[in-house]
Amino acid sequence: MKKKYLSAMTLMAGMLISSGSVVHAGLFDFLAPKASWQNCDVNSCTVGGSTNVTSSYAKTKYPILLAHGMAGFSAVGPLQYWNGITEDLVGNGANVFVAQQASFNSSEVRGEQLLIQAKQVLAITGAQKINLIGHSHGTQSVRYVAGLLPNKIASVTAVGGPTKGSEVADVVYDFSKSPVGTIATPIIAAGVNAFFSLVGIGSGHYYEQDALAGMYSLTTRGAAEFNQRFPDGVPTTACGTGTELVNGVRYYSWSGTGVLTNVLDPFDYALAATSLLIPSENDGLVPRCSSHLGTVIRDNYAFNHLDEVNQVLGLVGFLQNPVTPYRIQANRLKNQGL
Repeated sequence: MKKKYLSAMTLMAGMLISSGSVVHAGLFDFLAPKASWQNCDVNSCTVGGSTNVTSSYAKTKYPILLAHGMAGFSAVGPLQYWNGITEDLVGNGANVFVAQQASFNSSEVRGEQLLIQAKQVLAITGAQKINLIGHSHGTQSVRYVAGLLPNKIASVTAVGGPTKGSEVADVVYDFSKSPVGTIATPIIAAGVNAFFSLVGIGSGHYYEQDALAGMYSLTTRGAAEFNQRFPDGVPTTACGTGTELVNGVRYYSWSGTGVLTNVLDPFDYALAATSLLIPSENDGLVPRCSSHLGTVIRDNYAFNHLDEVNQVLGLVGFLQNPVTPYRIQANRLKNQGL
């Protein structure tokens, strides 16, 4: 009887230990150390949340700073721009900071805002360098910071970034200059600026918004002008790769070519419409080839532009997990000694 009891206990223990889902479900969560990520703005960084640390897989040498894209934010209440991504990175050992920039403004204005926050992260952590990850318009922000502060930046990772601009922005900006657009655009822009000023306040900081300046930055012409000032990692051919290591900074990129990936996500239908303005493969807003920067990890994930940050609220394609590439990238940086 005693042997049977011990055997049963041994079997149960083995099942619990071998089943990651059971352990992660909370039975032994109290044994795992807690770690936090921080949400920042140009004034300070504060704790944004915490999670259990279950591994060191994503434990990079240098902290990670995430830069959101156009119409983005760090967090508004429980809604996070980097949906589930921060928790996963922190849970796997990374030291993560989430930037807050103007939702709409030029690449230079947003870049300056990120530069201040990058310096804050360096001061808070005492780290010699940081790793920058940007999504969409945030990719120009991280490139701006790396261009001005290369000795303090370990890596730049661009996710769905319009390195060479987007035809969608071209169409919108050209409309703003048309006879009808010159009348309608100021009214629309004022509404966008007012709304996203409130979004900024909701996420902890008021920023001046400039929808037209932001849109011009993402046109093919605006992107070309930006690339002249910040050429590091930019491919010299139409759909090629760029140099990975420039001025001590490693450049990487990935993106998707999905569009209507989840019929339950209402934003997918808008992306399906905007994708028609781009004559080549795209994620609904950014052409596949335009997303290339430095070493292209992959440019055809089954993600659309919002899926790339696990939005909206995780309504992504079937069997797709946009969180995974971030964890793998952190591990890649870790193995590079970054």
